[in-house]
Amino acid sequence: MTGRIGAMILRHVYLLRTSWPRLVELMYWPTIQMVLWGFITRYLMTSSSVIAQASGVLISAVLLWDVLFRGQLGFSLSFLEEIWSRNLANLSVSPLRPAEFLVALTVMSLIRTLIGILPATGLAIVFYDASIYELGLPLIAFFVNLLIMGWAIGMMVSALILRVGLGAESTAWLAIFLIAPVSAIYYPVAVLPEWLQVVAWALPTAPVFEGMRAILMEGQFRPELLIHAFLLDLVYLAVGAGLFLYSFQVARRRGLLLQVGE
Repeated sequence: MTGRIGAMILRHVYLLRTSWPRLVELMYWPTIQMVLWGFITRYLMTSSSVIAQASGVLISAVLLWDVLFRGQLGFSLSFLEEIWSRNLANLSVSPLRPAEFLVALTVMSLIRTLIGILPATGLAIVFYDASIYELGLPLIAFFVNLLIMGWAIGMMVSALILRVGLGAESTAWLAIFLIAPVSAIYYPVAVLPEWLQVVAWALPTAPVFEGMRAILMEGQFRPELLIHAFLLDLVYLAVGAGLFLYSFQVARRRGLLLQVGE
């Protein structure tokens, strides 16, 4: 009996040893949670009175973060559905072009995001009397900026899965949280160490959440933050689309589309 138990344990040890995405996943969540909540605690210890004055600021931050998360996950899951159903090879020999496939995945991401986020915004009003719609017209800009970044990350994740295979499937859930600590979701960029502030401003997420707090806590709309975020979004979207299309073409030439589900 002990031999059979040992054999099963050894089987999974070999699986972990030969799959770096699985090893990263084991260390990933504890590290991200520790860093994220460490910065939140640091901010609340010095600014709890300010937070108390901003009605619904944390709920609004959660809902906007979910736009980014659902946008990325909606793209990645739509792509993974094609892998799980072993349909990628069929798509590659159909008249569907890779660019058209990319557009279809982004549209599905938008649909999935709206289905997921709209009920949540309604429940926030009913249960907590906190309406994200109080942000007004800037809410549309926040939504678009975060959704575009979600698409860009989804494209990069899908490109990685095309190259590595389903061993990297977990990155569809992990990737977005890698940028959470430096996205200034629940605290301002100023809370971060100076070297991390540079990283934060290199992402389109931090300007969006800083802009949200400026409206909710200061009653001030800062268009320069949205312009900053949008310009960065264009860069990340171009990189994500380029990686996805390149990886798809390479996988098709090498016959990897038949094995990516393995």
